[in-house]
Amino acid sequence: MSQSHFTLGFPLKSPADAKVVAEQLPPMMPNLFQAADTIGRIHYSRFTVLSEKTLLFLADFDGEFGQLMADLAKLAGPVFDAIVPHVDNPPPVPVADNAGTFVEWAASHLVHAVNLYTAYPDVTAKEIKALASAADVNGGGELHPFLVVLPIKSKLAFIEVQLILRARGHGTTKDLDKVGTPHFAQFVPLEDNQIGFFTVYDGSFDKYIADFTKNIGPIFDLIFKFTKNPPPSPCRKHLQEFIDFAAGANRTPIGFYQAYPGLSVQDIHALVADRKSELASAG
Repeated sequence: MSQSHFTLGFPLKSPADAKVVAEQLPPMMPNLFQAADTIGRIHYSRFTVLSEKTLLFLADFDGEFGQLMADLAKLAGPVFDAIVPHVDNPPPVPVADNAGTFVEWAASHLVHAVNLYTAYPDVTAKEIKALASAADVNGGGELHPFLVVLPIKSKLAFIEVQLILRARGHGTTKDLDKVGTPHFAQFVPLEDNQIGFFTVYDGSFDKYIADFTKNIGPIFDLIFKFTKNPPPSPCRKHLQEFIDFAAGANRTPIGFYQAYPGLSVQDIHALVADRKSELASAG
């Protein structure tokens, strides 16, 4: 499996810096998107302001983290140069001229996921784009990022939740496969005893949550035992309450990059299946 995910945390100097970053980044996203298209190994990416002290940068990508960050430093340096003045103990700027140092700094500020999910683990972003182009499939779907942050009751509960998520890793993958609309998903431990659930999905929010609740509700029922002010459980019997809770806990993305816009999970599965069928016939 060549795919991976990173959650990179930028420690911000102050609440004022968090506000400035949130205002400065959106107009710079076309630069980042162009760089991502040129690199060709990023499936999805997005920034979000986690809190007054942390900016997160998330991406689902192919290959090695170090090479990807080096390429981003060189091709999207101005984006990171705009962030650096607001960061505690930042890397040197311009980032493009200090790519090696930036890669080391970024590696030391990674937040490692408890588990990772991908709906199509054996195909790269470049391969998906090539298959879609060859089949003349543009995709008319609608994709969204989902950035839910759950406040856990205590440090002990925070550790317990991570243990549960690790133990449930394979089961969670099977449950997400049944949902059929998530592309990538991660549970990520965050500052102040919080758990992030970060995903990219197809379709409307309400339908996603309804399908999600039916198939993966039990894992959230478990987490909610350790969560501050949770919605009522079980989720599947309190769907509207869960939808309202998830909407309230969802963070606003900044700059949602998509390597193959409009292609749903099922579109990609169909393209991959067709390629395998063609290869089998040729063989």
